[in-house]
Amino acid sequence: MLQKHTPENTDIDAAAAWLGTFGDALADRDATAAARLFREDGHWRDVLAFTWHIETVSGRHAVEEKLRRVLDATKPSTFRLAEGRTPPRRVTRASVETIEAIFEFRTAYGVGGGVLRLTPDPSDGTVQAWTLLTSLEQLNDHKERFSESRAADDTFDHGFGGDNWLDMRDKERAYEDREPAVLVVGGGQAGLGIAARLTHLGVDTLIVDRCERVGDNWRKRYHSLTLHNEVFVNHLPYMPFPPTWPVYIPKDMLANWFEAYVEAMELNYWSGISLTIGRYDIDTRRWRITLQRNDGVERVVQPRHLVFATGVSAIPVIPDLPGLKDFTGTVMHSSAYTDGHAWRGRNALVLGTGNSGHDVAQDLHGCGVDVTMIQRQSTHIVSLSEAQNGYAIYFEGPPIEDCDLLAVSFPFPVLREALRLATAASAEVDKELLDSLTARGFKLNDGIDDCGFQMSYLQKGGGYYFNVGCSELIIDSKVGLMQFDEIECFTLEGAKLRNGETVPADLIVMATGYKNQQDTVRTYLGNEVADRIGPVWGFDEGGELRNMWQRTPQPGLWFIAGTLAQCRIYSRYLAIQIKACEEGILSANYRDE
Repeated sequence: MLQKHTPENTDIDAAAAWLGTFGDALADRDATAAARLFREDGHWRDVLAFTWHIETVSGRHAVEEKLRRVLDATKPSTFRLAEGRTPPRRVTRASVETIEAIFEFRTAYGVGGGVLRLTPDPSDGTVQAWTLLTSLEQLNDHKERFSESRAADDTFDHGFGGDNWLDMRDKERAYEDREPAVLVVGGGQAGLGIAARLTHLGVDTLIVDRCERVGDNWRKRYHSLTLHNEVFVNHLPYMPFPPTWPVYIPKDMLANWFEAYVEAMELNYWSGISLTIGRYDIDTRRWRITLQRNDGVERVVQPRHLVFATGVSAIPVIPDLPGLKDFTGTVMHSSAYTDGHAWRGRNALVLGTGNSGHDVAQDLHGCGVDVTMIQRQSTHIVSLSEAQNGYAIYFEGPPIEDCDLLAVSFPFPVLREALRLATAASAEVDKELLDSLTARGFKLNDGIDDCGFQMSYLQKGGGYYFNVGCSELIIDSKVGLMQFDEIECFTLEGAKLRNGETVPADLIVMATGYKNQQDTVRTYLGNEVADRIGPVWGFDEGGELRNMWQRTPQPGLWFIAGTLAQCRIYSRYLAIQIKACEEGILSANYRDE
């Protein structure tokens, strides 16, 4: 029986009663009774716990059908409020007032965690599930390797006359007598996060990165770069940033932390190494990957799993524009830009008006360059302070572990509505800024589906700018602005406009984004694998990111990318799946199910 939510019953009682009833229905394998506990328009997002997939179903009937398929294999039990975590509380999500509760449960495979949101049924006062998250947090018998579990294995602790810790680490990362189980390509936050999770689940993992030094993927970016979201959201797994750090982390500070992280987390990392080509052997279920050092020396490794951790996108896009090949100045992609001092007193054009384009233009202006931005399409602009509203959960009070679970818990329809409301509210706060940009001729939008920067990032990896001062430079005409459709072609001297004028330039910076990760796969693993997996990133029909953080149509091929927060959160789930494959619990080919 559903419990009525009355003043005499606390939110804790209501949540505990719902979980108890839900758990009883699942124990009885009664999918119909369990589905009746949801609103007619309720949503259930499952992250590995019931399906070994990341997927969302919406509507009571869909919930019932899914439960019928999975209950016998999953054997869920012991649904209860999570001990030691944020207690149930009344919150508003996407303009809906709800009781939000963190809970725990068990399945045949491990320990689960979840988030329940309840709303009252206006017809009889009972509470029903509006959203439910179930996620697999830990495999049975395969806990993460923490200090207390290492005591028996740390043979270097009193090994007088034998190898010490450094000796053992040097042997481990040399791979002279073994193959890694997992090869991670890319040593940024994505690669470090998944490698740390896997290493401390006991999975032999090697990271390779083309840069000569750990952290260079941040260190060598443009001189003035700082992160655009706050430090409180950005910690890496196991090792949070010190509480003394600045709110917006400078690139070099983050790069140095990455270097320390590799050593502190005991990660096997080869720098100055590029993947040149790879193929999958279906008989041995191993990859054959050719790696090349920057000095040309090659080595072949044969891991069972290959993880691309090269970002949402990796290959720069430099469009072939009319006349650009005739331009006698310098053309570079924004990924190669460092600073503008060499062009002081000269002219520059920046093609693109996303974050990179604005930051490059502002840096060029600061270096004494006469710079003009070229806008190809409308852009979403939000002030830096308002952009932090996208991470509002992290400022509500719960510890970061609870916030991470809450962040995972939003099914796509609810997330979309929440982002739409937040975007509209931010636009009101930023109205004066946005009106001034419009008056200057800057073309604005509210993001994909009017959902601001987060939806634009999740759909296409860009198309927005967090204003840290460049918008004011544009408004005041200190940074020039022209629309791309004003340009007829590029010439020896710069950009020739349709009105016959020429805008002179010594430098053109292409802030034109990157190709899809599918193109990265095509380059290194071939057309057959790339066509098999399809696009990477952007939402599929079920509202989940395509090919991200879970098995792909190519067995043994995985992807991880995103912000520091996304990499911290989803590295757990990706590592659990790879560990499950290594232990024979899960097939790397989901078609085997």
